[in-house]
Amino acid sequence: MGTPEFAVPSLKILVENGYNIVGVITSTDKYGGRGKKQLLQSAVKKYAQLNELNILQPKNLKSPEFVDELRALKAELQVVVAFRMLPEVVWNMPPLGTMNLHASLLPKYRGAAPINWAIVRGEKETGLTSFLLQHEIDTGDMIDQVTVPILPDDTAGDLHDRMMPIGAALVLKSVKLIESGQINMQVQDSSKVTKAPKIHHEDCAIDFAQPVADVYNFIRGMAPYPAAWTHIDGKEVKILGCRYHLSEKPYLKPGTIESDQKTWLKIHCSDGVIEVLKIKMAGKRAMNVADFLNGYQIMAKSTERRK
Repeated sequence: MGTPEFAVPSLKILVENGYNIVGVITSTDKYGGRGKKQLLQSAVKKYAQLNELNILQPKNLKSPEFVDELRALKAELQVVVAFRMLPEVVWNMPPLGTMNLHASLLPKYRGAAPINWAIVRGEKETGLTSFLLQHEIDTGDMIDQVTVPILPDDTAGDLHDRMMPIGAALVLKSVKLIESGQINMQVQDSSKVTKAPKIHHEDCAIDFAQPVADVYNFIRGMAPYPAAWTHIDGKEVKILGCRYHLSEKPYLKPGTIESDQKTWLKIHCSDGVIEVLKIKMAGKRAMNVADFLNGYQIMAKSTERRK
């Protein structure tokens, strides 16, 4: 059970290791692209089609029709990687349970966006956890974990891509442990729980009044998606790449914009500046800052939006 690109290596490694995949459950097709005229299929569905796997795309996971169809597959184990919340009638169906892969070292960063929030919070390492589903989200007993370092200049996209094959290897190892019956389950320590909630557009607004290192972590933790944003000349712009400098003219008000209008663009924080490297205006492609400045003259001296 999975939908995005992150889930594909986990399905692929099970197929390549000879496991009998009796069904692949993924999201329904949706119209998107320019004018929403293009029918979009999930990355998991595309892989499943190429490998002639049985595909189910339920709209309602609780519907009697889907539950009956799922039960008829007689799966011994269900494996979930980046799918959605399952009703108990689904996750409690297989005799060996339902295993989930989560992109954090549980119980830290329970929730929908663990990769993003680990970087935003300035963590130096994160990881992946396999566990068996229970009633509350991301609370089940753990099968295994693997640690992944977060590099100083990692974006969420960089970390996501690096974690995909590591996660797939953990899925294979965990399935083999379940298959062998030699599994040593670990209960999550509830005193160490942190949250990684779903990120909405308003959550991505940059607060330049924060320390510059925190702003830097926020921008890279949101890049490339959903993307941190601010205003230039009253227009919303996404900052997709940057570096930071401490104590450069710290007396300027946070949010103050400086630029030579040719090659560099800096925005002041409470104790330093963010140097913008990659930027995207609404309706435009993402570009490096020199290309942006070549075609756009900045008028405002602050990111504050005039009311």
